[in-house]
Amino acid sequence: MKEIELILTNKLGLHARPAALFVQTAARFKSRITISVDGKTADAKSILGVLGLGARSGATITIGIEGEDEQKAAEALQQFFLNLVDDK
Repeated sequence: MKEIELILTNKLGLHARPAALFVQTAARFKSRITISVDGKTADAKSILGVLGLGARSGATITIGIEGEDEQKAAEALQQFFLNLVDDK
């Protein structure tokens, strides 16, 4: 199992658009992927679950990945958050 811990730097947090893109990225992989924020955990492939976390700017996000393609998933999801930019 891989685990990634990141700080959400997008000033608007993980709102609808980036949450949808995050879910689409997670859904490309066979591994089981979870996302946790402030003690709440959700399936990273569920838009309602991810939005329900209410992740705000500055929050620490933990992504857990377990499965046959966990390394590739970890790299892609980490890159997603590094490339996440604020909406204009």
